[in-house]
Amino acid sequence: MASIVALLVIAAIAAAPVYGKDYIVGDSQGWTSGMDYTTWAKDKNFTVGDTLTFQYGSIHNVDEVSSKDYSSCSSSNSIQSYSDQNTKITLSKAGTRYFICGSVGHCTNGMKLAVTVSDASASAPAPSTPKATPAAPSDDTPSTTPKTSTPTSTPATESPKSTTSTSTKSITNTSGALVSGPAKGLVVGVLVALGLAFMG
Repeated sequence: MASIVALLVIAAIAAAPVYGKDYIVGDSQGWTSGMDYTTWAKDKNFTVGDTLTFQYGSIHNVDEVSSKDYSSCSSSNSIQSYSDQNTKITLSKAGTRYFICGSVGHCTNGMKLAVTVSDASASAPAPSTPKATPAAPSDDTPSTTPKTSTPTSTPATESPKSTTSTSTKSITNTSGALVSGPAKGLVVGVLVALGLAFMG
């Protein structure tokens, strides 16, 4: 019985969905002419699992293109094209993704977006290990036994890199759905506790 419960706990942990952050491209202005999308994306940290939501009117569209087509504003070889006016694209792998509006003249007037997507594990800060500082030996009295000291450590402090991004994702997205971060840890903790209770 205990092994079945343990397997169920492991399966639940492995199957727990990981949700990313949903970015509304252009924020309240959406996907439209006259917006500087390079500046919009500049302070954002896109990671695998995040989504881009393009909201736009019927005269616009979203074409995912290669780097070369992005630079030349060409949608003739688009990887994917969307025109549903509310396009949600999941960033499923690390790398740079390129999007343009394929309507004539829109891309050349700035309606283009390049996002660099990091691997989800790379976005979490690495744990810092404090360096131990041994105490200096005393010169007051000579001794034949070696002096020992307990190392002391000074915790390292890090300043935040951005006020718009943290190392954990938000607990709810714009529609109020539960997402990753502390909530996922809570679910895992509850499942482990239940598994241990059944095994005991």
